[in-house]
Amino acid sequence: MATDVLPIRDDEARDHAARRQQARVRNFDRDVCCVLGLPFDALTMTQAVAHVRQAAFANTRCFISTPNLNFLIGARSDRAFRDSVLHSDLSLADGMPLIWMARLLGLPLRERVSGAGLFECLMAHPGPPVTVFFFGGPDGVAATACENLNARGGGLRCVGFESPGFGSLESISDAERIARINASGAQFVVVSLGAKKGQAWIERNAAQLTAPVLCHLGAVVNFAAGAVQRAPARLQGLGMEWLWRIKEEPALLRRYATDGMHFMRLLCTRVLPDALAVRLAPARPGADERPSLHTTVGTDGVTIDLAGAWDRTTLNPLREALSAAQATALPVRVSIEKVTRADSALIALLMLAHTNPATGARLRLRGASPHLARVFHRNGAEYLFIEPAAGEAGNG
Repeated sequence: MATDVLPIRDDEARDHAARRQQARVRNFDRDVCCVLGLPFDALTMTQAVAHVRQAAFANTRCFISTPNLNFLIGARSDRAFRDSVLHSDLSLADGMPLIWMARLLGLPLRERVSGAGLFECLMAHPGPPVTVFFFGGPDGVAATACENLNARGGGLRCVGFESPGFGSLESISDAERIARINASGAQFVVVSLGAKKGQAWIERNAAQLTAPVLCHLGAVVNFAAGAVQRAPARLQGLGMEWLWRIKEEPALLRRYATDGMHFMRLLCTRVLPDALAVRLAPARPGADERPSLHTTVGTDGVTIDLAGAWDRTTLNPLREALSAAQATALPVRVSIEKVTRADSALIALLMLAHTNPATGARLRLRGASPHLARVFHRNGAEYLFIEPAAGEAGNG
């Protein structure tokens, strides 16, 4: 669908500037938990649909990541890929293996919220349609997806598409291409470039894109075009969608076999030991101490000293402290030397604070006891200690 490059009106420019500024502020009020190194929002599908539609119509920036097992495995060895999830405004658990692991760990991820399922629920929504631009997919597929979507009607309407091919990230991020997407008036840009490349493309171009909602949904363009059929709901519910995908796309067999081996290794070496440790560990002295924090602001940065037992129910003071620290644009250090208990929600919240979106400086976490260091290790969060802040060296 050809789209003329139109000048941006003053009101559109102001909205875009506001979204760019908003994207430089991390939201610490999210209900998140950590699964093997990535934060996930504890949302149902209904809540996720409402969140996306609200962001689309309120012109509120919402970069959505939908990690599945393959995504999680890749993020464990690729810092930029992992950081793209940490920088997201919403991280949804796309994959039953993630839900199974969360259940074993007693985490509040009770429902799979897949990218494809989210798209289908947005299509079925009776409200005014959210406008969509498809970016990616094989030649001709995005055009067919656009036609099918508009013929169906409902909660989504396609206003443009482009298949950029297999060029470099730089070559498919040129100003004219971005201008064409913006000129379409899309509220939701659906990217289909392969997970790592798609996440990197969004990270690179988010500040220039006027669409408030951005998400890489790899297979969605194929599903919408009818080029690939999605698994029946029963198979999806049983966590067997991968078998159907192999039937539809045999080339995926090797990837799923490799993912399966990684899943079993993570299950045996991280998830089950963590689940047993939580259930069988004896009470530790001081583990029920009331949580407290003290914030010190200096010319060289903000230091937040935590003490006592921290969990999902007691995080509000830390949310407020991190928000206030972020507003200073100074480097942030968090000391957990006096923390007696930490759960997945605390770790995930610290993950959200890992990078200041305005300055790029990384949070510095220090002072963990041997017990607490083991908790962070089992949660795949070692990188919170070993990666230095921007422009610094060492762990501090």
